[in-house]
Amino acid sequence: MRVLVTGTAGFIGFHLARRLLARGDEVVGVDGFTPYYDLSLKRARQAELERHQAFRSHEILLEDLAALTQVFETGFDLVYHFAAQAGVRYSLENPRAYVDANLVGTYNLLELMRHKPPRHALLASTSSVYGANASIPFFETDHADHPLTFYAATKKANEEMAHAYSHLFKIPVTMLRFFTVYGPWGRPDMALFKFVSAMLADRPIDLYNYGKMRRDFTFIDDLVEAMVRLAPVAPPHLSTRPQPAIEGDSLSPQAPWRVVNIGAGSPIDLEAFVEATELALGCKAQRNYMDMQQGDVPVTFANTDLLFRLTGYRPATSIHDGVPVFVEWYRDYFRA
Repeated sequence: MRVLVTGTAGFIGFHLARRLLARGDEVVGVDGFTPYYDLSLKRARQAELERHQAFRSHEILLEDLAALTQVFETGFDLVYHFAAQAGVRYSLENPRAYVDANLVGTYNLLELMRHKPPRHALLASTSSVYGANASIPFFETDHADHPLTFYAATKKANEEMAHAYSHLFKIPVTMLRFFTVYGPWGRPDMALFKFVSAMLADRPIDLYNYGKMRRDFTFIDDLVEAMVRLAPVAPPHLSTRPQPAIEGDSLSPQAPWRVVNIGAGSPIDLEAFVEATELALGCKAQRNYMDMQQGDVPVTFANTDLLFRLTGYRPATSIHDGVPVFVEWYRDYFRA
């Protein structure tokens, strides 16, 4: 198939594009190479993808509608949309970046899909949209109306924008709510990356809420497998809905649109995650215990029943298997 992947120089977009290329798809990548973190890491990811003859890349921002229109000229079978301004804490410092990338950029993509609809559009959202939701695990059918950060608010807005376009222009859309993804080629602002970097330099690691946090850590290979399996399971139009309905489905009553959690489905204590990192590195961490940060929540926990009912798949990589894979990549990449 011919697939558009936005954010191919980013962590998740890179891994998904590499998987699609390996199975023989033609992948068109878009990335703006914004300097939110070290551009050399983004360039290295991009260089890996450019080894494939079936990969074509465009260095543009999604906010540039004219440039994006040229990329979209012939349309696509599938669209995976990951390009965004990421980071919960950074949204406290520079909220404008989230307006430009997440709101304007996503609007431009939706507007182009309006005129050339793909068979299925899969757009990245986040577990952060659950915000102040006190009930765990998080189900896709739970209310997600109280985001605690501007980052989460823009992602929830993306879900609603996509729903409107799906309803008005019959674009099949799946919103993907990611839960604390980690793995090789990860972002430097992510917990595991920061832990490993600090520990190898004999620096303390920061543990918020005095380490009393639980996260649904999801290994990148599991996330990619779920997204690939979801691609052929486009939300059906109203006239072709199956009967009876899938239990727990988040399928919209008005549009070919649904939201799907992708997480490990087993929250891990932050201290246990640090211990797994210590084991993989063969050294102890110096812990710097800190207050809870603005916008943080004490626990994230994905219910993955809908993912399983749609695809027959559940993420299953434990931190004891996933963390050493990251550590091996880190040591090789940084010669550490």
